[in-house]
Amino acid sequence: MKVFITRVIPSEGLSILQNAGFDVTQWTEKRDLAQRELIAYAKAHDALLSVGKNQLDAFFFKECRHLKAITLLSAGYDHVDIGTANEMGIPVGYTPDVLSNATADTALLLMLAVSRKAFYQHKRIQNGEWQFYDPTAHLGFELTGKTLGIFGLGRIGMALARKCIGAFGMKVIYHNRNRNLQAEKDLNVQFVSFNELVLQSDVLSVHANLSVETREVFNLSVFRKMKPSAIFINTARGGLHNEQELTEALKDGLIWGAGLDVTNPEPMAADNELLNMPNVCILPHIGSATKEARTAMAVMAAQNIIEGAKGLEMPHTINPQVYQR
Repeated sequence: MKVFITRVIPSEGLSILQNAGFDVTQWTEKRDLAQRELIAYAKAHDALLSVGKNQLDAFFFKECRHLKAITLLSAGYDHVDIGTANEMGIPVGYTPDVLSNATADTALLLMLAVSRKAFYQHKRIQNGEWQFYDPTAHLGFELTGKTLGIFGLGRIGMALARKCIGAFGMKVIYHNRNRNLQAEKDLNVQFVSFNELVLQSDVLSVHANLSVETREVFNLSVFRKMKPSAIFINTARGGLHNEQELTEALKDGLIWGAGLDVTNPEPMAADNELLNMPNVCILPHIGSATKEARTAMAVMAAQNIIEGAKGLEMPHTINPQVYQR
């Protein structure tokens, strides 16, 4: 069996595949594959381990209908046409759960950094501006006792809620398509409407999947409803917010600050004005960038490939219905 991997992955996952007898090819160049290149490589292999934002659309699946298994090295799959994968009978795996703590830590990092204007303060030192002590200048605010609103209370949102309740005694409210009764019981979080989430949150953190319904759901009309003292955090997908309208909201003081690990578009241009705003902190999509998380993701992806290539159900499959065909 031959498997193609679109990036260099942690050695633990690679070893599992090689020890299982797979002939592995890794794309080692520091550039994204064009779709025609990806299709050409996929046609020469039996399985695909896709890392990054390769567009696995209807055209790709129809060109590569021979593939026995595909797995992603991610929990998100908005770049995959699952409907066409189902039509072609191709199982698609992913790597949920193992990146929850790492991503929640990143959201918490951004919350703290924005609330204290940390990136801006660091730039002041670099610019030689750490001089006269002014007790009224560049003030942030404390998170203790504030209300955290979570849009999308799944595994990552729950991990963040636990951290914020334990560390800062924050009140947590959330909005989901469906209520998370287990989280309400375990964490004493409160389900609210989307409108109430927007109105009540001191910090609003986004952890939902990107879909037709959620694309750019955070736009100017929503930012206008938020508290002028509120922080907007997005560590999920950049497409969940309208970036130009977020910029406008920050410039007009509609919200206090923003912390982004994902941008729209992505990657962000180096001259984007958000990068120079004192109340904004931006990271280059490092949510799962810990050794522990990336290793666990690689191991899980390797296990998905091994089982899928054998015709067995993957341990973590986005579209298990293909096994019912």
